[in-house]
Formats: sequence, structure tokens, C-alpha cells
Amino acid sequence: MDNQQHLHGLSSGAGSATFSDLWSPDVMLLTLLFAIAYFLLTGPSRQKLAHAKPASTRQKILFVFALILFYAAQGSPISYYGHHYLFSLHMLQQSILYFALPPLVLLAIPEWLLARVFQPKVLRTLLNLVTHPLVAALLFNTLFSFYHVPFIFDAASQNHEWMSVYHIVLLLAAFAMWWPIVSPLSDSKKQLAGLKKLTYIFANGVLITPACALIIFAENPLYATYMQAPQLFESLTTFSDQRLGGIIMKLVQELVYGSVLAYVFYNWYKQEKQDDLPMEQQSASLIMKSPATEDGSV
Repeated sequence: MDNQQHLHGLSSGAGSATFSDLWSPDVMLLTLLFAIAYFLLTGPSRQKLAHAKPASTRQKILFVFALILFYAAQGSPISYYGHHYLFSLHMLQQSILYFALPPLVLLAIPEWLLARVFQPKVLRTLLNLVTHPLVAALLFNTLFSFYHVPFIFDAASQNHEWMSVYHIVLLLAAFAMWWPIVSPLSDSKKQLAGLKKLTYIFANGVLITPACALIIFAENPLYATYMQAPQLFESLTTFSDQRLGGIIMKLVQELVYGSVLAYVFYNWYKQEKQDDLPMEQQSASLIMKSPATEDGSV
């Protein structure tokens, strides 16, 4: 096996991947363990925990959907071909992990469970630090941008352990970035509301644009990792694949942020109209509302 084949995990050619390569049984097992832990903690085992309440149907659906996305990104052929051959699939994987997965997970976990996880003072202090809106936005977008600097990306690609560590850190930073938007803990001092939340989402969209623009508008292929990879499709050159990857990342990011912006703006506008009503009408409206649940809110 030559160096190029070793770098890309190939035995002899582009079509020699095994079932294990393509569908990652270890990730499948991890996904299953996440599901078992979630449904045990929010189901039968919660009776042993103080202040525990069952997860709502909505939360369960969101968690299952999150697990499907997690496995699709980490355990399906998206991961294998994205790592070895196609930069565009690698960017699709990142789009799922950093923009779709975190808000779903945070909305799916009951507040009491998150409160218990972050009950230790050290963890709560660390949480308050990294989820401060300014810190969270700069941390995630800086790490994301640095990751796509060509020499950093190529160096990480040649070392599986370093790549894994960077991805874990980046995923945790993504959760921190989403925290002020999703606000899973009602007593969190870092919650944003109204125009502040809208501004925060917009700022994140702006901060990630340079990294996407670097990839989309580059005049030449940037990453030696993919320049050395076998070409799977004659019509998709390394350069076209790179540009497609940047477009995929930007489109997914715009779609997710745009949807959240629209939802937050609608709720903010509805609340503003409610606040403008006379006090008697506000009270009547509140009485008509259903009791609060632990579904979480964006």
C-alpha cells in the first residue's frame, strides 16, 4: 500500500470499502446506547430521581430525529466518503453535526435532566462561561474557521486522533453556540430574548461567512487531502467538489439560521402585540393558554 492509499484508508481502489467501513458498527452501537440511556432516564429510571418528570412526546420525537441525524453524519457512507474522497460530503457531515444536531438535542432533553447534569458548581461555572453569547459565538466560529485553513485541515486529516479531538471540541463549541438561542435551562443567566436573540443569530451567520467564502471563491483547490484522493466521478473534479462543499455548508447554515430567525421573530412579534394589549385582555389571554410543559423553546 502506498502513502496515498494509506492516507485515505484504501486497500487498492475506490470501490473496496467494507460494510464496516460504510456503516460503522461502533457508531451504530453508540447511537443505540444513547437511545437506551435517554429512554431509561426519562422513563422508568426517572422515578428514582428527585424532581424528575417524563419527557414529552415532542421531546422524544426530537431526540429520535437527532439520533438519526447523528448516525447519518458519523456512521453512514456520508462519513466514509466524506473523509476519504469528497470534500462536499465532509461539509454535509459538518453541517449536520454543528447546525442541525445541537438544537435538536437541547430541545429534546428535559430541563430537569440538564439541571442535574450541570448541578456541580464547577460544571455550572464552566457552562456559564462558554455559553456567554459573545464567548460562544467567537469560540465556535473561530474554531470552525481555523479548521478550514488548508494547512490545519491537511495536518488534522493525516492524524486520525487529532482530527477526532478537534471534531469533539468543535461539536461542544457548537452546543455552546446554540445554548443562548435554545435556552434549555429557564434559570440560565445567559438566555437571550427578542431582538437580542435575533441579533445573536444574525451575528453567527455573519461570522461564519468568511470561512465559507474562502472555500467557495478560491481560485484553486485548497486541500491536499482531497487533491490526492481518487476521483469518484469524472464530472466532479476536486475543485468543483470543493466549491460544492462550501455551497452546501452555506446553504444549510442559511436554512437553519433563517428558519430559527423566522421562528424567533414571530414569537417576539406575537409577544410584543400581547404586551400592547390592555391589562385585562392580557390576563384573559394568559388564562386561555395551556400550562407550560418541558418541551423547551427556541
